[in-house]
Amino acid sequence: MKKSLFLVLAVVFMGLLILPSCSGGGSSGGGTPDPPPAPAEANLAVTLSPANGSVQPPALPPFPLSVSITSTMPPSGVRIEITAKKDDGSGAAAYFSTNVTSTAATNNFTITGTPTGVQCLVEVKVTSLTKATNVWTGSYRYTSK
Repeated sequence: MKKSLFLVLAVVFMGLLILPSCSGGGSSGGGTPDPPPAPAEANLAVTLSPANGSVQPPALPPFPLSVSITSTMPPSGVRIEITAKKDDGSGAAAYFSTNVTSTAATNNFTITGTPTGVQCLVEVKVTSLTKATNVWTGSYRYTSK
């Protein structure tokens, strides 16, 4: 009986010595500290020329477009997606589309393939390559003579 009691006490004592060294992770208690949180990224601010939301008067080609990032540029740059399509309710596929990545504040494009005499819609989407949820969208309308 004394041997059994001694064994039980020895096991309990060993358990008390081992358990504190098995504490859960986290940064409190001698482990590797958690990395600092990533710095907040400014919301994208973009200026278009022609202006966002505008309806341009009918004109002859070429049809230039300037996309200017006016906020702080994200560390990895941005993706600029541009599509142009007829704005006549036909559901026609885009006649112009481009997708570029850039770290430049100003990016110039020329819309090509514009059908004559039909109002067209240009849609611009700018997405941060650092933070995919940081997105700016805009559009404008124009017509080719």
